[in-house]
Amino acid sequence: MTPPLTPDEQVAAGGEREVLETFLDLYRGIVVRKVAGLSAEAACRRLVPSPTTLAGLVRHLASVEREWFLGVLDGRPAAEAGVRDDDGWTVDAVTDVDDLVADYERACAESRRVAARFALDDTVPMPRLGRVSLRWIYVHLIEETARHAGHADILREQSDGATGFDG
Repeated sequence: MTPPLTPDEQVAAGGEREVLETFLDLYRGIVVRKVAGLSAEAACRRLVPSPTTLAGLVRHLASVEREWFLGVLDGRPAAEAGVRDDDGWTVDAVTDVDDLVADYERACAESRRVAARFALDDTVPMPRLGRVSLRWIYVHLIEETARHAGHADILREQSDGATGFDG
C-alpha cells in the first residue's frame, strides 16, 4: 500500500506561492513536533557546547518570524513587532514548553496574516539589503526554519532518542 502524500508532495505541481507557504509550514510543524512532550527541564537542557537548546530554538524562530514578517515586511519597529534583543536564544530553566510553542504558533499565524496582504514580487525596505521581496523572505524563512529543524532533530535524539520527520 502506498503511503499518503505528505503536504510538500501534495503541492508538487502547485503554484509558487503555494509551494513556498507549504514548505515553510512543513518546517514550522516539524519544529513544534520536536519539542512535543518534553518537560521544561529537557527543553532547556544544553546538549552541545554552544548555548543552543530546544527551547531556545523555538523562541529564536518566533523572534525570526516577527523580525521578518512583522518588522521588515509590515514595517513595524522591532519592539512593537516583538523581536527580542537576544534574538530569542535566551531561555530560563523554568520556561513552559507549551507556552513557548503557543508563542511560536502565534508568531507564525501573524506572519501568515501579514504575508497574505502582499504579492510575492512586492518589495519593502530593509536597511542591510536595500529592498527585499516577499518571495525572498519566504525562501529565507524556509532556510532558517529548516536548518533549525535539523538542529532540533539532533537535540531531540540526544535528549530521549526520538528521531524522524514527525517525532
